[in-house]
Amino acid sequence: MEVKHPQIKRIIQELSRFLQGKEEALRLSLITFFSRGHLLIEDLPGLGKTTLAIGLARITGLSFGRIQATSDLLPSDIIGVSIYNKETGKFEFHKGPIFNNIVLVDEINRATPKTQSALLEAMGEKQITVEGETYKLPEPFFVIATQNPVEQYGTFPLPESQMDRFMMKISIGYPSREAEREILKGGSKREELYSIQPIMDRQQVLKMQEEAEKVYLSDKVIEYILDIAEATRSSKYFSAGLSIRGTLAIAKTGKTNAYFSGRDYVIPEDIKSLLPYTVPHRVVLHEIYENTDHQEIVLSVLEKIPVPA
Repeated sequence: MEVKHPQIKRIIQELSRFLQGKEEALRLSLITFFSRGHLLIEDLPGLGKTTLAIGLARITGLSFGRIQATSDLLPSDIIGVSIYNKETGKFEFHKGPIFNNIVLVDEINRATPKTQSALLEAMGEKQITVEGETYKLPEPFFVIATQNPVEQYGTFPLPESQMDRFMMKISIGYPSREAEREILKGGSKREELYSIQPIMDRQQVLKMQEEAEKVYLSDKVIEYILDIAEATRSSKYFSAGLSIRGTLAIAKTGKTNAYFSGRDYVIPEDIKSLLPYTVPHRVVLHEIYENTDHQEIVLSVLEKIPVPA
């Protein structure tokens, strides 16, 4: 859908200099961000995931942290650790990279389940507890996690219940031939990325998140969301359908989609256009269908749901 919000348009135009031809991936990432959700990007290495995360942090004037997931990564490497201070005779908590506004977790499926759980708990609760002390995470707080869909050796796939923590799952994909030609002509722009000047600040981000949340959701659209949930829960293809967290994600992203389009109310198309990114990773196929195209089955079920006029 067309973006009409002036600041969002400007962000997409600015970051498109570094992610040529990837305006849709940028739009979806921004919808997730302004819906107060988290994003999972499943894609091959070298297609711009890190560029997207750094660019978003720079242009919004927010702090950025990066975590490279490996099999020996510990929860304390993400959350932080208490270190004894000889001078004060007390333990002092040293915050980990999770205490940034925007956090990139590269190849999350390379971290062990214990470390994944620590991260995903922080995402869900927006706080962490260490040795009886609770620490609030900053606002806004946005996690972009990535995983490689091809290289599975030595990985720990995210359980279906953990996948539900991500508001959207997207892929960036290869650039078009024309876009890649321009990339080859211009060379890497990573250094330029760090010199991007913010076009908004933390307070503006929080204000826009609140404005998006206030977009009107009619009873008609709510019934459409409930029909979507019911279709996934009663379908013969799925052993587990949409959770309540899933229906909330559909509603929130629909509101932000409308907000980006310059409306203060949600239309069914706001919801329907985002279903490929908000639903497939949340539902579980029966074992007999595991070797079929997961997304294709999910979307075929959703296509049969009548869209309110």
